[in-house]
Amino acid sequence: MTASAEEFRALHHGGTPLILPNAWDPVSARIVADAGFAAVATSSGAVARVLGYDDGQLTPATEMFTAVARIARAVDVPVTADMEAGYGLPAKEFVDRLLEAGAVGCNLEDSVDGQLVDPAQQADYLAEVRAAAGADLVINARIDTFVRPGADGAGAVAEAVRRGREYRRAGADCTYPIAAPTEVLPELVSGIGGPLNAHAAPGGPTAAELITAGATRISYGTSLHRYLMDNLRDLLPKLA
Repeated sequence: MTASAEEFRALHHGGTPLILPNAWDPVSARIVADAGFAAVATSSGAVARVLGYDDGQLTPATEMFTAVARIARAVDVPVTADMEAGYGLPAKEFVDRLLEAGAVGCNLEDSVDGQLVDPAQQADYLAEVRAAAGADLVINARIDTFVRPGADGAGAVAEAVRRGREYRRAGADCTYPIAAPTEVLPELVSGIGGPLNAHAAPGGPTAAELITAGATRISYGTSLHRYLMDNLRDLLPKLA
């Protein structure tokens, strides 16, 4: 497992930005891998909807780990799993179950029930996950200041930088200020340091725009699943 995690970690530090179209089941994961992408990332929101739940840590942990395991078994490339806020699990149990599922990386977000978690508390949890996982997991620390009530504008940027620095010190390999405006990415990159994940979508911002602004890892979250479901919804009346 360590070798695969190190392979995935190295993709964050190469000359080519890491682009991760998010998958939600074995079929979508195979399509991503067959298209030549170096790794597969899951989308917790898309997985939740496929399983019959809504986004927001409403999926039972066992069902999410099982879904991740199915995806990991389906592909030969590294799989990183979006695990929301960790489902309230102790760090050791969380790590053991995720490694058992076959993932080599995870997203962990710093909001629960729509509210930002205290950054020191989140940093403590990330440090516990890092201690339990050692080198076997690549931790992507999601920063929710741009999608939760609270600071906006310059305040959101400053808070994202503050949180990102704490999470990096706690052992996160990469930080993910989700939905940060493209124009503030250079400030986030310089302020936080290390690899930075940005959020792309079929309707923009594009991966190229985010990479130009300094992002080194690009993911799509639920946007690909939503895009395909919207196209299916538009298609169905034409089939009647």
